[in-house]
Amino acid sequence: MKNAALFFLLLVSGIGTIHAHRFEITEVDLVVEIDGHVKAWMQVDVDALALGVSPDSDDAANVSEIQARDDAETLLDSARRVLLRRVRIRFDEEKSMPSIEFPEWSRPSTDPLFPTVFGSVARFDTEIPVDGKTLTFTASRAFGPVRLSIREAATGRVRKELLSPGEGSAPFVFGESGVEESDESWSRYARLGFLHIVPYGFDHILFVLGLFLLGRRWKALLLQVSAFTVAHTMTLALSIYGVVALPSRWVEVLIALSIVYVAVENLLTDRVQSWRLALVFGFGLLHGLGFAGALRELGLGKDRFLVSLISFNVGVEFGQLAVILVAFVLVGRYRRLPWYRPRIVVPVSLMIAAVALFWTVQRAIA
Repeated sequence: MKNAALFFLLLVSGIGTIHAHRFEITEVDLVVEIDGHVKAWMQVDVDALALGVSPDSDDAANVSEIQARDDAETLLDSARRVLLRRVRIRFDEEKSMPSIEFPEWSRPSTDPLFPTVFGSVARFDTEIPVDGKTLTFTASRAFGPVRLSIREAATGRVRKELLSPGEGSAPFVFGESGVEESDESWSRYARLGFLHIVPYGFDHILFVLGLFLLGRRWKALLLQVSAFTVAHTMTLALSIYGVVALPSRWVEVLIALSIVYVAVENLLTDRVQSWRLALVFGFGLLHGLGFAGALRELGLGKDRFLVSLISFNVGVEFGQLAVILVAFVLVGRYRRLPWYRPRIVVPVSLMIAAVALFWTVQRAIA
């Protein structure tokens, strides 16, 4: 029991040290030129790559560190080496060694939302082998989901793919007929919906854990999860269709506050109160707006809008169920024992409340 409880606490404390809600999409535009070259433009945080730090690190601090140094070329070479390790452009499964430039680095940005010295674009250039027949692209998990566009100048053919973290693209065959292709199946959106909860949806994980901690009876827990599901499904659909809209910054603040409330209520009572179901439904409406923001980043195709919307939501539900399953495996067998509340519910709820309160302040002043 002690090992399970310790792991549970470490899980929550570890979540608190990571950015609260990370689910960015990396844009990659790749062009097969008539002259036999392949050029790619990739959206990256070049400052973070050059310094060898997380893309979630403080951008202003990165700018200050770079400006305090006089070895810009050395830093850019470091960024190139990182990209060559993490990005693969292959011809017939053979890795190429592209040249990499950073076209924005000579034009520093003072934009308060994204201050940068080296910019946010990496440009790759490589030559197709004489007998090259196919092209594939892969970016490591460090870049998250990738929205890839491949265009062949000679034929006008375009392929668009939505890749899960670390997933390679399907082979692009040179010289085929100029028909637009798209690979955005329901399974891709379901997988990305799951990833939006596990491992990227830290705030949603904490909310579900908060519900689990107080729900000693499965009926009460399932009712809360069902109310949460119905509510966020409603606002997810309404928001994507443009019926409901709130500033994303304040949606994220309110989501963090909802986690604080659930955790604090866990400390004040040892049973699910009659009003909690209604509150969970209300909080679900807020979380649905948060899901909608992530779904917009994915860029839904108009021809598969409804299927993609439903698929993403199915993935979200499986992610939530996975959180509950892991929590039950760790501490579920102890829920009816007298020491479950003082040893599990109280310390974990305190940790959740502290993390969520930190996020509330962080998001409010950002």
